[in-house]
Amino acid sequence: MRKPPYLVPGDTIYLVAPSFGCTIEPYLTRLKTSIANFKKKGFKVIEGPNIWRNDGVVASAPAEERAEEIHQAFESEAKLIIAVGGGELMNEILPYIDFERIKACEPKWFMGFSDPTNLVFTLATNADLVSVYGPGAAAYFQKKWRYSEEDAFKLLMGETHFEGYPKWSISKTSPAHPLWSYRMSQEKKIVPHGYEKPFEGTLLGGCMDCLLAICGTKFDKVKEFNAKHPEGVIWYLETCDLNPLAIRRGYFQLKEAGWFDNAKGFLLGRAKSGMEEALGLDRFEAAIGILGELGKPILMDVDIGHLAPSMPIKNGAYAKVSFTGGNLVIDYKE
Repeated sequence: MRKPPYLVPGDTIYLVAPSFGCTIEPYLTRLKTSIANFKKKGFKVIEGPNIWRNDGVVASAPAEERAEEIHQAFESEAKLIIAVGGGELMNEILPYIDFERIKACEPKWFMGFSDPTNLVFTLATNADLVSVYGPGAAAYFQKKWRYSEEDAFKLLMGETHFEGYPKWSISKTSPAHPLWSYRMSQEKKIVPHGYEKPFEGTLLGGCMDCLLAICGTKFDKVKEFNAKHPEGVIWYLETCDLNPLAIRRGYFQLKEAGWFDNAKGFLLGRAKSGMEEALGLDRFEAAIGILGELGKPILMDVDIGHLAPSMPIKNGAYAKVSFTGGNLVIDYKE
């Protein structure tokens, strides 16, 4: 895997909008405040041409223009490219992404969360490039960055040891109070299945809502990725809009497509729309009933996903995963 150089103050951050732009509250104020915070921390910022737009189909701009913004960012002087936020239809830019053009550039970090899975994931499988599944640019609006944002920049600046968080939150946004932050009030309990000892492999994954739309398309290069990584893959998966029934169907689809043929283990985040049972099926049985057949360790309800805070993950990087003291621990191996 190609690994970008770690970030240092003075480097340039390029902001892109491959899915939604930031044109409404609270995201408009949050992005403006985040840009100011990046500059206060010593970084330069390039504002991509689409980040303040909302004239695409449920997106910042037409798909071709969103793809070209990505190309321009990779060809720029920036060391880090961050998607400003999530969205719904980023997959529609994939036919216009030239992965060979990106591979011809010096390696750069790309970071995004939720819908930007479409690029975080395919950069690893189609361009052999390590990326980060982590907070979008509009999330850095707090004077003191929250766990997820703080850890994302620690990761980008070279730290290798990360642990899960004390509690979690049912996230809310308020257009009337754009700088309101979540409150960590929910008790955490990671549920292990088949875990006996730490396991190692290359991390790969993202938001399963997006991954299911990639599976079986010409952008699906997972079989080739598995062949290049005999050390095995640690899959990290989380969901946004899927209930337990859809989650179970999703695991079935990816397993039968061969995605998990090289799996060393699974990290499953809290399911935003799947925390309640559906027809008597809960998220744990949804996982164990399908993934448990593989005989690999599974850690469920880890601090990854749409219910904050979420650990940033270095996608395409080799790591050791431990379940210690009831918490998830990830140690990256350089």
